[in-house]
Amino acid sequence: MRLNNLPSEFQKALPILKKIREAGYEAYFVGGSVRDVLLGHPIHDVDIATSSYPEETKQIFNRTIDIGIEHGTVLVLENNEEYEITTFRTEDVYVDYRRPSQVNFVRSLEEDLKRRDFTVNAFALNEEGEIVDLFHGLEDLDNHLLRAVGVAGERFNEDALRIMRGLRFAASLDFEIEEATFEAMKAHAPLLEKISVERSFIEFDKLLMAPFWRKGMEAFIASQAYNYLPCLTDSQEKLQSLLDDFAADFCFTSSEQAWAALILTLEESNVKSFLKKWKTSTHFQKDVEHIVTIFKNRLTAELNKEQVYQFGKNLIYRAEELRQAMGMSVDFERIDVLDKSLTIHDKHEIVVNGGMLIKELGLKPGPQMGQVLSQVERAIVYGDLANEKEAIFDFVKDCLEDIEKG
Repeated sequence: MRLNNLPSEFQKALPILKKIREAGYEAYFVGGSVRDVLLGHPIHDVDIATSSYPEETKQIFNRTIDIGIEHGTVLVLENNEEYEITTFRTEDVYVDYRRPSQVNFVRSLEEDLKRRDFTVNAFALNEEGEIVDLFHGLEDLDNHLLRAVGVAGERFNEDALRIMRGLRFAASLDFEIEEATFEAMKAHAPLLEKISVERSFIEFDKLLMAPFWRKGMEAFIASQAYNYLPCLTDSQEKLQSLLDDFAADFCFTSSEQAWAALILTLEESNVKSFLKKWKTSTHFQKDVEHIVTIFKNRLTAELNKEQVYQFGKNLIYRAEELRQAMGMSVDFERIDVLDKSLTIHDKHEIVVNGGMLIKELGLKPGPQMGQVLSQVERAIVYGDLANEKEAIFDFVKDCLEDIEKG
């Protein structure tokens, strides 16, 4: 098969392939970018594989950086662009179900493609636009089928993260997983306990954010992979309710929203503890926790100005979208009205700070100052106090008098 019109990303990189070929070596575009071109999807990364060894690649180009030379990868800087160029390679025994004990450089494209995960990721594309398809990937692409390269069990035993990648591809590409491949996923799912939580989080997060996340989640549940991931053991029924409770056409608009939905479905009471086990950032934990809190508050009460100020319009929108997807009443207009009514959206917008209170009113640093500033902030948010210096100073004086009285 030949592509007559290469996308601009490949056309821009063609001089790289030509330079390598002129030096006497083979070079191809490989991997997911070729798959995405065939599917008519946008290209995110242009990966190049070559028969030249790393030191030989460095001799071909003037400007290079060793970013993963032990694995055969050299970063080439050419025409104001950066290209990762990786030598054809084979891999020895995988010591931890994720990384090979040793990488061996080879001159054979076929040997390199044999180590790829799925047939639709094992294409190579030369500078003439010819597709190299050694594993019937084009047929699988036409059939929207995800199939492991070679013996499926061997691929997942080499790298157990491929199980999560496969589930994620099903969700992002709307592909069915070929039967033998899926059975191998199920059989090797326990190996996910050997994989770093951070890597599993990335793949699961991409699954949740994919346009066909429901298909990925169905496969995730059927594979029983959840039993080997943090806090998800024996959670089949609750994970199924994630599918049942949300509208069929609903897609998550942010990772924070997706994980909030997952946590609500799992009925997890300690959001931070749950997300810490997934090794997420404190900022991510905070935002997810806020969405969960907003959602729960909305079950019993209307939104008020203080909540919009405390959590911010965007996170409240994410919680309201979850309500909408679950068939509950929503009030986006009220969120906008409350947000517009706020004089400030952050305490740093208050025109008076602690330093000014010390200078103007002789207030000393400490708990009392913190208490007074909190009262100022609350009064401004509720519209009881203008965000003006003199008004705030008068308000603080009154506060201090009340504190002294008792």
